[in-house]
Amino acid sequence: MRTAVIILNWNGKNWLDKFLATVVQHSPEVEVIVADNGSTDGSLEWLNEFHPNVRAIQLTENHGFAGGYNLALAQVDAERYVLLNSDVEVTPGWLVGIGDYMDRHPEMAACQPKVLSHHEPGHFEHAGAAGGFIDRNGYPFCRGRIFEITEKDSGQFDDEQEIFWATGACMMIRADAFREAGGFDADLFAHMEEIDLCWRLRRTGWRIGYTSNAVVKHVGGGSLGYGSPRKTYLNFRNSLIVLTKNLHTGWFWWWLFRRLVLDGFAAMKFLLEGHAAHAWEVGRAHRHFFYRLPHVLRQRKALLLTERNPNLTGMYHRSIAYDRFILGWKSFAQLDKEAFR
Repeated sequence: MRTAVIILNWNGKNWLDKFLATVVQHSPEVEVIVADNGSTDGSLEWLNEFHPNVRAIQLTENHGFAGGYNLALAQVDAERYVLLNSDVEVTPGWLVGIGDYMDRHPEMAACQPKVLSHHEPGHFEHAGAAGGFIDRNGYPFCRGRIFEITEKDSGQFDDEQEIFWATGACMMIRADAFREAGGFDADLFAHMEEIDLCWRLRRTGWRIGYTSNAVVKHVGGGSLGYGSPRKTYLNFRNSLIVLTKNLHTGWFWWWLFRRLVLDGFAAMKFLLEGHAAHAWEVGRAHRHFFYRLPHVLRQRKALLLTERNPNLTGMYHRSIAYDRFILGWKSFAQLDKEAFR
């Protein structure tokens, strides 16, 4: 089978009930699979009753996004995987759009569609928007989303574009590229794992793309809400791990120190806004990062030995935090285009 759509589910029966029928309807001639990450809400029983023709892969416990997909995809025989969040509504022709893009661009390991908000379909959604990038300090952002600001979709990203990373909410990836990269880093558990994977793929010569010829609508926060302190912890911890593993520069320790200082300002901002729990999670993320640092440095060394493309293009060589919170830039169009190099 050429393409398989794999939905990783964890206690998302309500999302499956809301969106799975549409996925099946708009995904003809491909296999749709639900990989269950040890749910306790009756997801598998519901699937067997209402969608007996959808294949289920049962995992015995919650392995997170990264570990869960690694285990599930090892059981799927396809040339291309489509990773799809359970809280995503697909639209007619979505698979044709991203599949055609991959056909025309064999150099692309993965690509993503346009990701709009399910709550506000006229706006981009936080997780992916119109393609992901990363700044010099390891902070991710998207075309259509700078930190908490999401742009209105007025056709400004109706194009095809090479990007730095594709969203795990809806990503088509070649199976051989996924296996070549070793899959997701299961240590990350959840959040930033797709950025890490795309960065590693780019370091070995693959490219990552975006096409607006496919559109999906993402609720966002289906498994872990955007306002959750747990999400803050995972984002800050994993961002440090991903930066340490992948940033190729002789001044690495300086870059890391600067990033830690910026995280400190972020924690202070949380405190001033009355979000003490989030500030605490930033500190906890730092503690756990340093606990894991020896292992992460071994990963960094191994990646440097296999790297074939150290001079990556597409990184934003400015501070996106400075541009957003000091200069007040709120849209992708305001960013310094000369800094993408």
